[in-house]
Amino acid sequence: MSAIVLGKAYPFYCPSKVLFGADTIKSLGTEAKQLGGRKALIVTDPGVVQAGLLKPVKESLEAAGFPYVLYDQVKPEPPIGCVTEGVAKLKAEGCDLVVGIGGGSSMDVAKAISVVATNDQTVHEMFGIDLIKKRGLPKILIPTTSGTGSEVTRVFVLTDEKDNTKKVGNSLYNLADIAIVDPLLTLSVPPKVTADTGIDALVHAIETYVSVTATPFSDILAERPIEWISDYLPIAWAKGSDLEARYYLSLASLTAGMAFASGGLGAVHALAYVIGTEFKQSHGRSNAIMLPHVMRYNLPGNPTKFASIAALMGMDIEGLSDREAAELAVEAVEELLTTVGISFRLRDYGIKESDIPKLVEGGMKFARLFTVNPRDLTEADVRSIYEGAY
Repeated sequence: MSAIVLGKAYPFYCPSKVLFGADTIKSLGTEAKQLGGRKALIVTDPGVVQAGLLKPVKESLEAAGFPYVLYDQVKPEPPIGCVTEGVAKLKAEGCDLVVGIGGGSSMDVAKAISVVATNDQTVHEMFGIDLIKKRGLPKILIPTTSGTGSEVTRVFVLTDEKDNTKKVGNSLYNLADIAIVDPLLTLSVPPKVTADTGIDALVHAIETYVSVTATPFSDILAERPIEWISDYLPIAWAKGSDLEARYYLSLASLTAGMAFASGGLGAVHALAYVIGTEFKQSHGRSNAIMLPHVMRYNLPGNPTKFASIAALMGMDIEGLSDREAAELAVEAVEELLTTVGISFRLRDYGIKESDIPKLVEGGMKFARLFTVNPRDLTEADVRSIYEGAY
């Protein structure tokens, strides 16, 4: 656990209401009416539509007599243009409530649509911390993967088409009014996406747990996801219809999202973003590639916490020093990645050794995340980590 500092205020951020469990999606229509809306804009992506996951969403809204229209053009690593399109449709259709359903991309776009619709600001003016002036439209967020935790965080992440970089809007106004987390919606997620999103949630838990901004809340909320993902991700990857595994992965993603909403993310995310934007890897896969390499670099910064991670992931640390046990945390992560078919070598993704300067340049653009990392990084350290990952 993090050391308690008397007199220090520890923040905790989460939606006003979270519904978790099988078939909770059936509550959507009732919850929408209770928020006082009259017409919903459903924000999602073509993959969710093709998977048939909108059927229970529409059925619940229709049963409650709640009108809706659909914006289903959210793209992976969503560009700002998706928000512009979504807001235009929302205003043209007279919608006053936003329902975001899908992975992190759809939920992030839904958050941005909600606040752009009520503010006299551009999306660019919202990037940063607490720069959004007014509360957005009511929003309900529904994940269909177990990874981003976006349904319970106060950020949206969008790709700025002008410079092909990811940018973040961080505000209390981005928190959902209601998050509905139904494990049944994740049963059809294919193995590769299951693996990528599961490791994404693991990164959230691990980075928050060892960060210098960890709180008593984030410690409590990060520990169990590390254990659950280690236990259940291989099962869900191997047998997607295993409801128990999907249940615990959904719960892990949810609680890890709450953890980093109140704690903070570090160098794994900083060095992964450029892999996504420049080399077209998913956010979860980009994080997975960098996770063991950044962990190994970070071990001296918080060996006690890394030793705990090793134990949570099932490694026998009895009789070992914290430093010795911490090394086993990296080993446990590499074993998990190998089990679910994820390479953690850059060369296996078409990235050349000559691309390392581009990676370093991209990683340094997110040096703000180094502040909460358990070990400081220089540009030379960043280059060394990428070289090790190659």
